[in-house]
Amino acid sequence: MKGIILAGGRGTRLYPTTISVSKQLLPIYDKPMIYYPISILLLAQIKDILIISSPEDIEMYKKLLKDGADLGIHFTYKVQDKPNGLAEAFILGEEFIGQDDVCLILGDNVFYGQGLTDIFKRIKHHQGGATIFGYQVNNPEDFGVVEFDENYNVLSLEEKPKIPKSKYAVPGLYFYDNKVIEFAKKIKPSSRGELEITAINNEYLKRGELKVEVLGRGFAWLDTGSPSNMLKAGMFVETIQSRQGLYIACIEEIAWRQGYITSEELRKTGEKLKHTEYGRYILDLLKDGDSK
Repeated sequence: MKGIILAGGRGTRLYPTTISVSKQLLPIYDKPMIYYPISILLLAQIKDILIISSPEDIEMYKKLLKDGADLGIHFTYKVQDKPNGLAEAFILGEEFIGQDDVCLILGDNVFYGQGLTDIFKRIKHHQGGATIFGYQVNNPEDFGVVEFDENYNVLSLEEKPKIPKSKYAVPGLYFYDNKVIEFAKKIKPSSRGELEITAINNEYLKRGELKVEVLGRGFAWLDTGSPSNMLKAGMFVETIQSRQGLYIACIEEIAWRQGYITSEELRKTGEKLKHTEYGRYILDLLKDGDSK
């Protein structure tokens, strides 16, 4: 399975902060925002990742992440000339995806929860089709909303409905089989002039091939599209890390625990960053018999 991170957009809700820098390069507490979606793909055991961003920002991602060799994975980069909608990711990424299935995650979504890896393993065992996620919110009318039956088959999808059929919002994390490429090519731009991800999901829904995984109690989904939400996300990460002493979205740790890099390779990264708390955390992982 391949992974795509969509890190484009203008980030206008964060102006003036994002006038000169990509939103997904801004920090969520102690690490760049894009580390969080990368960590989710690593937890899903996805090692081949395409990062899609704007022409003016793509070089900054290359500078930050390089080719991924330090993590034992591989990054590919693609330019999206303008924000033409989430579904365009599959058209831009057609050659990258090849004959594989694909996971798309938005670069500004933060997920946290103990059972994520088990959910990802379950999804990978599905035979074809697509899987989206549902997360209960108090204000479903502000989101895309999913309605589903007792077997987690999706019954309906609505975009910011005035009268929601459920309280479950659809976060920016999606798993698709290879048919998604052809579906993306066939959909028409919406009234906003964009290729909407909802159109993709509705195509799977028509075929009876759309499942939902519910992120229940113990899971956190944080949208970072506004200054207040970014602050809340940073405070959440700081609270978990300071209380537990365990880092969220430390991509080097995840790569190490997944067996993508050796302890010596992890140590080299820690030494480079040893003057920071982040680097000292990496080095501490190798002490006291901490194992994978």
